[in-house]
Amino acid sequence: MEGFRQEIIVGAVLLYMVFCVVTGIWAMRRTHNASDFFIAGRGLGPIVIALALFSSTLSGFGFVGGPGLVYSIGVSSFWIVAVSSTGYALAFFLVAKRIRMIAEMRDCISLPDVVAARYKSQTVRLLIAITIVLGVMGYLATQILAMAVVMQAILSGTEMFASIGLVTCVIISSAVLIFYCVSGGIIASVYTDLVQGAIMIVAGTLILVTATSVFEGGMQEATSIIVADDSESMMPFGAAGIIASMGWFFVFGLGLAGQPHLITKMMMNKKISDNRTILPMSVIGYLMAALLWVSIGVIMRAAVIDGRIAPLALPDDAASVFLSVFTNPLLAGVVFAGLFAAIMSTSDAFLNIGTAAIIHDIPKAIRGKSIQNELFWARLVTALLAAVAAAFALYSHYQDATLVALLGAFGWGTFAASIFPVVAIGLNWKGATASGAITAIVTALTINLGTQLFGITFPYGMNGQLVAFVSSMVLFMGVSLFTAKTKLDQDINRMMDI
Repeated sequence: MEGFRQEIIVGAVLLYMVFCVVTGIWAMRRTHNASDFFIAGRGLGPIVIALALFSSTLSGFGFVGGPGLVYSIGVSSFWIVAVSSTGYALAFFLVAKRIRMIAEMRDCISLPDVVAARYKSQTVRLLIAITIVLGVMGYLATQILAMAVVMQAILSGTEMFASIGLVTCVIISSAVLIFYCVSGGIIASVYTDLVQGAIMIVAGTLILVTATSVFEGGMQEATSIIVADDSESMMPFGAAGIIASMGWFFVFGLGLAGQPHLITKMMMNKKISDNRTILPMSVIGYLMAALLWVSIGVIMRAAVIDGRIAPLALPDDAASVFLSVFTNPLLAGVVFAGLFAAIMSTSDAFLNIGTAAIIHDIPKAIRGKSIQNELFWARLVTALLAAVAAAFALYSHYQDATLVALLGAFGWGTFAASIFPVVAIGLNWKGATASGAITAIVTALTINLGTQLFGITFPYGMNGQLVAFVSSMVLFMGVSLFTAKTKLDQDINRMMDI
């Protein structure tokens, strides 16, 4: 079996690609209008929502970036896992019930729809929509490039596709992504998330078992090797330090309730009471899948220190090298298929909310009404958005490596700083005003983009995302306290009393 390792991995990835095409065709038959395309008609069950939520959180970042963080900064990155698990509870407590109620009362199909209803402001709708579009472009370009690079690495290891180029891989992966996104919309995305979530749970458990067998003394021996080489990295706050580690509570803990691709899924469940089961299932699934994050990072760092393998060219190579060196070929195939599932489903989710912002919310904010035949335009804009993101990815790779990084400045941290105060606080505090929301969003966008453009640094290891989050929160509450209160509509007022 070891002699056919590469063929098994390629077969697993191709099987997943076929699954995506079939899922798109199946979902297309269930997609009849814009509500189906963007929020699955608010008819999904708790298991589907739970797996879709946690798998969208980990995504390609959990598969690739997580082990790389452990490899490079040690225990510091464990704080991301810990605070993100508490973030689910905060998100459900602050957002899930109220956003689902507003979605049904006002027939909302997007997050900007919800904030427009809450604040009675088209300016707030427009700013949230712009934030989503900017953030989505960064995420999409990064995801498409990552998918193409992984595909090239897998296919170039075979005799038939040894000379395959990156452009070809971008075209193939984008074509599959566009087909199933355009045909099935969010329905295709969440059912892909269902499969991805199941793969991540199984892979996390099996990878942990495999990782513990690399060293005779298991994880304890691996940890001891790292401590002997660099004790600071295995201390409670790791190499990043206490300020950075605690700062992740704001960005990844509180900030989880500000991620549009996650909280939009909270509008899709069939019954509000399903939240009681969705939350624990999401947290348990997340923690099991995160075993892959922790175990690969620790083992790879210990293996390099011990001389079992050569130092990695990049920290993000930790997962792929581990799969190539230490795992059974079948398990490697499953995990690589899971990686593609993670990237593909996350890309679909961002394509979906980006398209909604472009064809539904921005026209509504400017013209007072959305465009005609939304389903047709949703499919067309989805394809165009994916094509533009793929072009950005290739241009950045070959000509300007800073482009995707600049667009990526409007990623998780910007969503957290821009959306958390406006949604998570605003849906629970009647005193929140449109002026406060506008100030918070503009502040978050300005700080996050400014730190990327001008390379601004802050003392004590604070990053721009943390500064943007705190500044946005303080100004949101401060401006709201000193501006005229918005008279809430009767249905919104009753909802906030519940």
